[in-house]
Amino acid sequence: MRMGGGIHFAETEPSEVPLDTARYVAAVLLVAMLPPGVAWWLVVHPFVRFWRRLGPAWTLTIVGTASIAAAAGLFLVRARLVGPDLGTRWPLVFLAVSLLLLSVAIAIRRRRHLTNRILAGVPELTEGEGGGTLLTEGIYARIRHPRYVEVAVGTFGYAFFANYGGAYVVAAATVPLLHLVVLLEERELVDRFGDRYREYQRSVPRYLPRRRPAARAPGVSPDDGRAAGSA
Repeated sequence: MRMGGGIHFAETEPSEVPLDTARYVAAVLLVAMLPPGVAWWLVVHPFVRFWRRLGPAWTLTIVGTASIAAAAGLFLVRARLVGPDLGTRWPLVFLAVSLLLLSVAIAIRRRRHLTNRILAGVPELTEGEGGGTLLTEGIYARIRHPRYVEVAVGTFGYAFFANYGGAYVVAAATVPLLHLVVLLEERELVDRFGDRYREYQRSVPRYLPRRRPAARAPGVSPDDGRAAGSA
């Protein structure tokens, strides 16, 4: 557009401006929020006996405060972390929407069994709870760690939608880190549940469901609930 006095203003499509902003917000959320969230469990699981002695209130306060501080620090340098803007690519937007819908579908099924208290690790961090009970129903009868599958799928959904270089780096790094969290968590679950969890491991896949559900592991009751266990 040309204005008086020779001043030029770039013409933009109105619909592109909100989408570009949304893509940038998605990239910032990934690079600033996801790393502290993953680091939370990398700090808790290897030292669970120490945190258990402190109790859930102190653990959540200390680790939660550190996570918030880390997220704030990453947010301050977000311009560097998000990396180059690779532009709006509609095939990637449609792929992102599909992945995010899949992540939401997993979350809906997972939330029927995994409460916020369990998600925060309260049973794991509480001494004297007897280890809780092990969930084997619903989506947990198909895969052992639906929460981490949900996070991984959603992470790539955000990354494809954002289409920023830094978002792809964070998404790629998240997969092996989540797998490490799972290995640490399963080690702790074997300590707590012993042979019952080993039987569950043999009968239920970790991430990808079988075409047909396997027979229920011996000694695992269909009435088991979940006061603790894998995410």
